[in-house]
Amino acid sequence: MKIGDVSFWYADIGMPRRRAGLESDTSADVAIIGAGYTGLWAAYYLKKAKPDLNVIVLEKEFAGFGASGRNGGWLMGTFAWNHARYAKLTSREAVLDMVRALEGTVEEVIAVCDAEGIDADIRRTDELSVATHPAHMLRLKEAAAHHREWGEGHRIRELSREETLARLNIPGALGGLSVNGMARVQPAKLARGLADAAERLGVRICEGTEVLDYAPGLVTTARGKVKAPIILRATEGFTATLPGHKREWLPVNSAQIVTAPLPSEVWEKIGWQGHELFHDFLNSYCYCQRTREGRIAVGARGVPYLYGSSIDRSGEPDAHTIATLTAILHRYFPAAADYPIDHAWCGVIGVPRDWCATVGLDPKTGLGWAGGYVGVGVSTSNLAGKTLADLALGRQTELTDLPWVNRRVRQWEPEPLRWLGVRTMYKLFEWADQREMRPGAGPSKLAALGNWLTGRG
Repeated sequence: MKIGDVSFWYADIGMPRRRAGLESDTSADVAIIGAGYTGLWAAYYLKKAKPDLNVIVLEKEFAGFGASGRNGGWLMGTFAWNHARYAKLTSREAVLDMVRALEGTVEEVIAVCDAEGIDADIRRTDELSVATHPAHMLRLKEAAAHHREWGEGHRIRELSREETLARLNIPGALGGLSVNGMARVQPAKLARGLADAAERLGVRICEGTEVLDYAPGLVTTARGKVKAPIILRATEGFTATLPGHKREWLPVNSAQIVTAPLPSEVWEKIGWQGHELFHDFLNSYCYCQRTREGRIAVGARGVPYLYGSSIDRSGEPDAHTIATLTAILHRYFPAAADYPIDHAWCGVIGVPRDWCATVGLDPKTGLGWAGGYVGVGVSTSNLAGKTLADLALGRQTELTDLPWVNRRVRQWEPEPLRWLGVRTMYKLFEWADQREMRPGAGPSKLAALGNWLTGRG
C-alpha cells in the first residue's frame, strides 16, 4: 500500500511536469496566490472576460497540490452554509439566490471541461445518503425537510429500504435520501486540465514559488516580488501558513483510502451501478465514490487538527486513521474485504469560525480572498473563482450581490482553546455515534453539544 505521495489521484495519472518558478521581480494586473481550483478558476474567468489582462498565479508546490488534488471528487452544487442563520442576516430570497447559483456550478464545470477538452472522468450521478440506525433515519427526514425548505425539493427523493438496497447494498440499510444533479470527478485530472486551460489563455503559472507575505500592491515570494493592484488569496486550507492569518481559517485534516480494482463478481454483490456519491448519516460521517476503473474510495476525518494550525505536508495519514477508514470500507462494503488497499493519503481543508465559505475583495486595498469550503469545495470553488473575477474587474453582477460576498467572520480562538475545541467536538461526535448505534437509540445530544462548541451547528 502506498501512503501519502500527495494522493491516489496523482498515482492514477502520474505526477505533473513542474512549471518554471518566478525568475525575477515582475508585475501583473492581477496576482493570485495559490494554484488550486479557486485560483485557477479565477484566472480562467479573468482571461476569458479580458484576454489582454496580465494574470499571474503563484504556487509553492504545483497546481492542484492541495485539496484540489486530494479531495473525494464530489461535484455537488451545494456547499457549507447555515441557511436559516444567514436568512436572518440578509433575507430568505438572498439565500435562495445562493442555492440556485451553487446548483448551476455542476453544469458550468461540465461545460468548461467539454469546451476545453478536459477529461476528468466526469459522470453525472446522484448523492445517495444511507441511514443504518433509527437515529440516522430521523436525520434523513430532517435533511429532506431542509432541502424542501430551501428550494431544493425538486432534487430529492426519499427511498425505502428496498429502493435503497436496489441501488447500493449497504448492510443494515433502513432507508436513503437521493439528491440529483451531481457528478463524480477525478480531482487531479480536473486540476491539471484547468491549469492547462488557463495557461493556454495566457495565464502565467509559477510553480515552486512560495509566497512569504503580501500587502496591498505587492506579493513577496522566495524567488522575487510581484507588483499588482489586485491580489487574490486562494490558499484554502493553507491560509494559516501566511503571516497574519494563523487564526482565520482552521486547517482541518481529511483522509482517504482506495481499494484495488474490484472484479465484476464483487460489484454484483455491492450494486452501485449508478456510481452515486455515497455517504452515511453518522455524526463523524464518511464519503465514498466508485472510481472510473472500479475501485472504492473512502474518506473521513483523520487526526482532525494539529496544534497551532500546523499542516502535515507529507500527505501521510497515521496508522489509526488508515485502520478506521478500512473498518468503514468493510462495514459498508463487506464484499470488498478480501481485496487490498492500494493507497492512503490525507490533506487539509479550510474551516472558518462559523463553518461557512466566503469570497470578497476590498476595493480600497485591492486584496481579495475566497475559501473556507469546509470540505465541499469542488463546486463552491467554481462559483468563488467566477465571483472573484467579477470583483477583480470591478463588475456589479448577480454573483457579486450574493450574501457570501465580503462577509467577514471572527477569528478562531488562540491556542490551546482551538485545539481543545476541535478535538473535543470530534470526540463528542465519536461518542454520539457509539450511543446512536445502540438498539432503539435516538439522536444523541452529544453531537449537538459538539456542533455548538465550535459554531458548526
